[in-house]
Amino acid sequence: MNWRRFLLPFSGLYWIGTSVRNLFYNIGMMRSSSFKIPIINVGNLSVGGTGKSPHIMYLIDLLKDEKLIATLSRGYGRKTKGFLIANYSSKVYDIGDEPMQFFQRFKNRILIAVCEDRAFGAQKLIDHYKAETILLDDAYQHRGIKAGFNILLTDYNNPYYKDFLLPAGDLRESRSGVRRADIIIVTKCPDRISEEKHKEISKKIKLKSHQQLFFSKIVYDNKLIGKLDNVEKSTWKSLNVILVTGIAKTEGLVKFAEENFANVLHLEYPDHHNFSQSEIEYIYKRYEDTEGRKRFDKIIMTTEKDYMRLMEESMIKDDLYYIPISIDINDKEKFNQTILEYVGQN
Repeated sequence: MNWRRFLLPFSGLYWIGTSVRNLFYNIGMMRSSSFKIPIINVGNLSVGGTGKSPHIMYLIDLLKDEKLIATLSRGYGRKTKGFLIANYSSKVYDIGDEPMQFFQRFKNRILIAVCEDRAFGAQKLIDHYKAETILLDDAYQHRGIKAGFNILLTDYNNPYYKDFLLPAGDLRESRSGVRRADIIIVTKCPDRISEEKHKEISKKIKLKSHQQLFFSKIVYDNKLIGKLDNVEKSTWKSLNVILVTGIAKTEGLVKFAEENFANVLHLEYPDHHNFSQSEIEYIYKRYEDTEGRKRFDKIIMTTEKDYMRLMEESMIKDDLYYIPISIDINDKEKFNQTILEYVGQN
């Protein structure tokens, strides 16, 4: 039995607090700001690891030629305060790793903003930057904005309906919060899911009349991206890899690396981890101790998000690579149509 289950009495207290807060928003005792442009909220009920970033990037790709798109997040882990727009002089500690990831991927084709006060940030994007659609990153529990469309993500291997509230589990609010979702996406699915499994999951989620259910999987790119060059998949089997991660759930990436590279040493750190100088030195020492010639037989590999925090470290930056990822959705045409119709009608 998971030792955290002994904390269930404290989860009861957490349930009271979050339920009262949601009730106050539902009945209008706490104010939610509405806006006249389409706002899509992408989030989850749990504390992370459901794949928000690739789903946000999927939406950006879908919408960027239709409207002036803006992403808005609080900028977790940044050392600044207030409203900021990402630009070419922005550093990861100015805006956070995920906004930096979006900026590196899309540059000036969209607006990338951070602000602790999401309602203030949204108003600023509309009034001063003429944003036509806003994608809220990880704001499902941020009820201060009344999003026009809510997308809820849940991990195939740890769905919300099997989880418990903090601290006994990883849920940030009760399972009843799923009712606010317009679309529910079961993420990180295996390549093939049986029709029986589809039906089982759908039955447990108990969709409401206004909700749609989709399934997505992670798709890894066929090249590694580095500062000096890229490494094509045809050479991976000969590479020894130091895999450095600072993400919530690493199982899928570790499995992928072990299947595709000669040898893998995994150095795991907490989600959004800010690496100290001693940790960088340790990573480089493990790399130096790995058999092979630099940049020919061995590399330091990380995630795209972690690369944002590591790419300026002079000791390792020339030997550092990341693996881009994207998502594939089971009924892509229907999903795309639903999103485009919402944005077009609003």
